[in-house]
Amino acid sequence: MILPIMYYGNPVLRKKTGCVDGIDAELRQLVQDMIETMDATDGAGLAAPQVNKSLSLFITKHPILVGEDTPKAHYIEGKLRIFINPKILAYSEEMTVRSEGCLSIPGLYGDVVRPISIKVQATNLEGELFEEELSGNDARAFMHENDHINGVLYIDRLSPKERKMLEPHLHKIKKQYR
Repeated sequence: MILPIMYYGNPVLRKKTGCVDGIDAELRQLVQDMIETMDATDGAGLAAPQVNKSLSLFITKHPILVGEDTPKAHYIEGKLRIFINPKILAYSEEMTVRSEGCLSIPGLYGDVVRPISIKVQATNLEGELFEEELSGNDARAFMHENDHINGVLYIDRLSPKERKMLEPHLHKIKKQYR
């Protein structure tokens, strides 16, 4: 089932989520619904608060660029990842700037500085705790979605000048999606 997206201005997007206590049929169904919702909206990730669930859970499926410096460069579908009760254990010192957007803030993009790589810990849908090192787009997608479960939006990480430029558009989104 495709779930409704919560838009900028909805208080659930600013709440720190609670931990997922156990993996049951209801959680598995939520994950399946989140996958369908993310695919239907062409998202690269989706956090539980974006579908009005205050849970420490998100999914990612960032497209992979193949043949970047060739005339035949194209994207292929990325690997679906499910992160339950995720934590960032370590950040690289090296930073990178990339444009980010968000399903909860439609039509707007902004340059966000983030570490180029991270070490993370989470539980998968089988209930297994795992650790992994992520870099590039995978790390960025994880950090973006992890921000959601902590009540942070990418616009909070913009430069003051860029954030100020987006304010009129943010006001319109808040008003439009009440």
